[in-house]
Amino acid sequence: MEKFLTKKWIITSLVVVFLLITFMVFFFSSEPDTFDVKPNYGEKPVVGVTLTKTLHRVGGTLLDKRGGYLSNDVMPPFVFMDDMPSWEFGVLEMTRDLALAMRKDFSRSQSQSLENAFLVSAQPKFNIDHRSWILPSAESQYRDGLEAVQEYMQDLQDPTQGQAQFYARADNLRDWLKQVEKRLGSLSQRLSASVGQDKINTDLAGDPAAKQSTPTAQQNYIKTSWWQLDNNFYEARGASWALLHFLKAVEVDFADVLEKKNASISLQQIIRELEATQQTVWSPMILNGSGFGVVANHSLVMANYISRANAALIDLTELLVQG
Repeated sequence: MEKFLTKKWIITSLVVVFLLITFMVFFFSSEPDTFDVKPNYGEKPVVGVTLTKTLHRVGGTLLDKRGGYLSNDVMPPFVFMDDMPSWEFGVLEMTRDLALAMRKDFSRSQSQSLENAFLVSAQPKFNIDHRSWILPSAESQYRDGLEAVQEYMQDLQDPTQGQAQFYARADNLRDWLKQVEKRLGSLSQRLSASVGQDKINTDLAGDPAAKQSTPTAQQNYIKTSWWQLDNNFYEARGASWALLHFLKAVEVDFADVLEKKNASISLQQIIRELEATQQTVWSPMILNGSGFGVVANHSLVMANYISRANAALIDLTELLVQG
């Protein structure tokens, strides 16, 4: 009898532990809500403050959301989670791109001008391996970078300083958006490969004089590994979440530029497509049905929204060149 009770106690304990871990995984996998980037006061903000503040808040959300930053956790149950770390990496990639653009473009008047000291300090901090957990940890480096971004923003708002500047010009915006195009294009291709596709090699763009380092096949079959389907989906979802906020901030800081180029509607369309990527996922897992099959394919739905946003983004960069 005693042996039976001991066995029953062990089984009960294992079930409780399993249920507790399952609850923690679902609880800490909850994605943050979107937030309003526009200032809630009557005065027009200093140019660049809205985008800088949004960069700071997106980075802060990455670190301080429910469960904190999970990508570098090495203890269970967090080490077994991959959806939220993939979401975090998507947010981080967009954050890195914007931090670099602010350092080399938005804060400089021309190619020969000096870089802002705060952004010089901040930008490399975001480039540490996102899985680094000790000496130094990723969180500590990201927080240091966000503090430097905060100092840059404070200088922007102080008219007595004059050292920190933000130049809301069409060429600066276009250069950053070209990098965003490449990010979205890559995400779209990876998502579309969920069902497998024959891809014709267009690496040399039909240029007879163009060359590449090593020869490759004229046609390749590309299919995402089953183990990477949900990772790609949540990385794209995180990148879209961050970009959505950045573009809403651009709508404020570059309002005059966008109006002059007749590009405001194009930007609003991109924002609308990105908002669609943040709809609630009701399925407990990311499904991978065939393109016209009975079961849904969440990756293809996400790829559709991102591809449409990217197409509109290409049109927007063309408008910024013209006029």
